Amino acid sequence: MELDLDELRTLTSWAADCAARVLPLIPDDPRPAAAISAAREFAAGGPRTKALRTAAWNALAAATSAQHPAAAAAARAAVGAAGAAYLHPLESPHQVKHIVGPAQQAALASELAGGSAATEIEWALAQAPPQVRETLRKFPRGKPGQTRLGELHRQLESALRTSA
Repeated sequence: MELDLDELRTLTSWAADCAARVLPLIPDDPRPAAAISAAREFAAGGPRTKALRTAAWNALAAATSAQHPAAAAAARAAVGAAGAAYLHPLESPHQVKHIVGPAQQAALASELAGGSAATEIEWALAQAPPQVRETLRKFPRGKPGQTRLGELHRQLESALRTSA
């Protein structure tokens, strides 16, 4: 399987947009915003650098130290946005988590903050470019598990695979 930079840039742009929607849930920690910014720089044509990977790791540290589960999920959405640039061209169900993860975590963050996961999923699906759907279809079906997060994964993956 091959993934070209244009595919990765499109996926990363969409992932950053999904994550940015829940960024207000973590206003006091700049690390998730920095990860989203780094993801957007890559999506706009920048290189995949150590700084991008470091921004993702820093956002993960923010998720670990977050005081509220909604903030932790929002930070994990930012991790996924920066990490989307590094999607591996391996025919593995695990890679599907890297595709839907930012939108999935954003939906969970919204729900944990008292909002609607369904609204976030609908928004993410409406904003997903055809290239994101085509990229996802290159991979075997994911294995999301039996948690609430797994249910959000199933909803996103199923809709992205079946819609235009």
